[in-house]
Amino acid sequence: MKALRMLTALAVTLSLAGADFSSAAAAAERQLTVYVVNYPLQYFAERVAGGQAGIVFPAPADGDPAYWNPDADTVTAYQRADLIVLNGAGYAKWVKKVSLPRAKMVDTSKGFADRFITSGEIATHTHGPEGKHAHESLAFTTWLDFELAALQARAIADAMGRKAPKGREAFEKNYASLEKDLAGLDRRVREVVAADHSRPLVASHPVYQYLARRYGLNVRSVHWEPDEAPTLEQWSELRALRKDHPAKWMIWEGEPMPAVAADLERMGMKSLVFDPAGSTPSSGDFLSVMERNIANLEQAFR
Repeated sequence: MKALRMLTALAVTLSLAGADFSSAAAAAERQLTVYVVNYPLQYFAERVAGGQAGIVFPAPADGDPAYWNPDADTVTAYQRADLIVLNGAGYAKWVKKVSLPRAKMVDTSKGFADRFITSGEIATHTHGPEGKHAHESLAFTTWLDFELAALQARAIADAMGRKAPKGREAFEKNYASLEKDLAGLDRRVREVVAADHSRPLVASHPVYQYLARRYGLNVRSVHWEPDEAPTLEQWSELRALRKDHPAKWMIWEGEPMPAVAADLERMGMKSLVFDPAGSTPSSGDFLSVMERNIANLEQAFR
């Protein structure tokens, strides 16, 4: 009888030990859950993770995530994530309006805050599902400088390595591959614009500051939308701008309305698309979108 009780106790002990081991193993094998605030960060995080983390970008594809405001359930999902990857540079204003776990937050541009661009002016206007919003003096499309984009990806790789040390070697290998691709984009833009850095260009929106600085583009911005017809006042402003900035090309975030493109042609201006890719693209990925952007930009420098 005593032997039976000892065997029963041993069986229970082994069972509990097995359960603890299984629980620990399951926790060790559980993927990281990473929430991001824009599509470039989603792409960088997916490349770095290489399938070892679940990357979530919950903003709708038909709006600008820079001005999007998540609902309460989505905010809760961000709070529960293992990592919350932020763009920084004033991007995603909603982050400052809610309580997020500081230990989980990764500000990918914090390391180069001394390189932020400020314009000294604030322009407010209305368009798209986000409604009225302002383009602040602090520019936030940092990833359009591909050197800075690589630094943002570096911050993601470092954060993932700290959170999941067993995956650090894979994260580093994946980051190296991504960094190589970003360096390739950087080199390609430099080759395209080398022909004439002084060539005047007009941007339909003030979102290309980091692109212009990094690659020496001579760009001035207006506030036009691809899916809206410019007002008479906007046309007048463009004509005035071109008196001392005789641009023959306008850079758009998306395809402009055919009628607007035709009117620009009659003014002696052609249109090209350089999609900042803040939102999930309808086709392709960050790399292919940027390659297409660079091919479009090349038209203005032939």
